[in-house]
Amino acid sequence: MNDQDRLMLSEARFHRPEAVAEASAARKVRDGWGSDRLLIVAADHAARGVIEVGDVPGAMGDRYDLLDRLTTALSVPGVDGVLGSPDVIEDLLLLGALDSKIVFGSMNRGGLANATFEYDDRFTGYSAASVAASRLEGGKMLLRINLDDPATADTLSACASAITQLALARKVAMVEPFMSRRVDGRAVSDLSTEAIIRSLSIAAALGETSAYTWLKVPVVDEMAPVVEATTLPVVLLGGARSDRPDEMFERWRRALALPSVRGLVVGRNLLYPKDDNVLAAVRTAASLL
Repeated sequence: MNDQDRLMLSEARFHRPEAVAEASAARKVRDGWGSDRLLIVAADHAARGVIEVGDVPGAMGDRYDLLDRLTTALSVPGVDGVLGSPDVIEDLLLLGALDSKIVFGSMNRGGLANATFEYDDRFTGYSAASVAASRLEGGKMLLRINLDDPATADTLSACASAITQLALARKVAMVEPFMSRRVDGRAVSDLSTEAIIRSLSIAAALGETSAYTWLKVPVVDEMAPVVEATTLPVVLLGGARSDRPDEMFERWRRALALPSVRGLVVGRNLLYPKDDNVLAAVRTAASLL
């Protein structure tokens, strides 16, 4: 991001809001996925109020710094695309960074981190209609299932409806499911193999068809039974930033060797690596695919 880029974004946002729709319509769309294993950079955390990275508060709060990291990551050969909330995707469109890239729009960001209503994860971002109208490749939704919180029922219903609507538009529904519960008032995901399999089984059955559903799952020690729990395409999420990147990359490499795993969808571990070397982290991830 140079001064000219910053000025262009500021001026377009104020004087020419229609430039967003123009950039979206002009975006060169990729013909097919392009490969059997995809690397997607995730950038939708801030929309849920998550702006810290590791022990660094507010790290993702600087939008121009985030965009600099994103455009750097997207420039690396082997990076297929991005997942983001509407504001981030539109900034990247205005910067011309998304030609021939795969783009997933983040849909339900209403379950703000640490809120009392966190499990009532409203759809406050992209809708299936706007994903289709913007010519994105799909929409992503978070599904945290807390059997003790009645708000989970509304989130299940909303996700099922979104999956159906995306399928009608022939767009991918990327669902990120977790069994979850509150511990000392905070939402905590159960990362046991059994819990992940249970969450995948629930998510795979949502909607009137699963034809366009993908499942976004965490990398755990026992990935083989997780992958065997579904015939749907599986992509791996990066999770919170790791302080042991070599071990993390090795876990990703082993998981990517499983036949149903179709790629990586990673945010903080690539955009804000421990050594702050974005290029090196992204190139290493790309080499795994």
